[in-house]
Amino acid sequence: MKIAIYGYGNLGRGVEAAVRQNPDTELIGVFTRRDPASVHTVTGVPVYAAESVLDYTAEIDVIIICGGSASDLPVMTPMLAKHFNVVDSFDTHAKVPEHFANVDQAAMTTAHTALISAGWDPGLFSLARLYMNSVLPEGRDYTFWGRGVSQGHSDAIRRIAGVKDARQYTVPVPQALEMVRNGENPDLSTRQKHTRECYVVAEEGADKALIEKQIKEMPNYFADYDTTVTFITAEEMKKNHGELPHGGLVLRSGATGEGGKHRHMMEFSLKLDSNPEFTASVLVACARATARMNGRGIFGCKTLFDVAPADLSMLTPEEMRKKLL
Repeated sequence: MKIAIYGYGNLGRGVEAAVRQNPDTELIGVFTRRDPASVHTVTGVPVYAAESVLDYTAEIDVIIICGGSASDLPVMTPMLAKHFNVVDSFDTHAKVPEHFANVDQAAMTTAHTALISAGWDPGLFSLARLYMNSVLPEGRDYTFWGRGVSQGHSDAIRRIAGVKDARQYTVPVPQALEMVRNGENPDLSTRQKHTRECYVVAEEGADKALIEKQIKEMPNYFADYDTTVTFITAEEMKKNHGELPHGGLVLRSGATGEGGKHRHMMEFSLKLDSNPEFTASVLVACARATARMNGRGIFGCKTLFDVAPADLSMLTPEEMRKKLL
């Protein structure tokens, strides 16, 4: 399976690493909006200008699109789905239906297959919620994220005047998680589920009190959370906050039997040293499934809900039954 990467940031580099662990895949190149001569890949695969991608339609089985959900993927995915099988990691939950419709229209017109919103949330967490709801129709879902770096929230802090660098960690509230695991089925507000820890490198002479105030009062990001702001040096940032860990949990508390006599708890958790590398590993498995589905004449836009689990795996059906069943 010949894969191309469209966009070469943290996620693109993660895909490059993941391809090396999947011997049935081959990376044929990276497409970038930057000057190709300025981009140096880890494995030495060729780098091409993004606008030249249509010259390679015959050489690519699947393009993994490594752009941002805010402004890149809503444009890139429909555009590329007209000409290629594609996979993306679109993660703006509220806009998934709109994105799905746009990509579906583009892919269907040319008999291509597009798998969107692949990753861990949305993605693997979505599957966990589906399985749990199917098994325990009477119950309640809870999702906790972290402890991990939120790249979007970190970027929001960096846009504040006087901020040189920033990392924001999303942290589950232990008491809230304990109540859920105990089967108490609590009603939890946004503030009760997560806290936010901010580490900030301020510009020399910047008003730190004003920066802290702007962070804590930022709507849609921090205003609804208990937020702590810690100012550190650039050296401390590089030493202690240079990685991009993340993770989280999906839980469902449910009941079976007459009157809900018997209680059950289902839980799926992730603890990730590198959010982009793990997400990229999911994308490569999804690229395999996308190519297989397209080969069977399954066209249009899909999500992980539409993928047969066996299509994600390098193993043969016989091997899966022997090793995993």
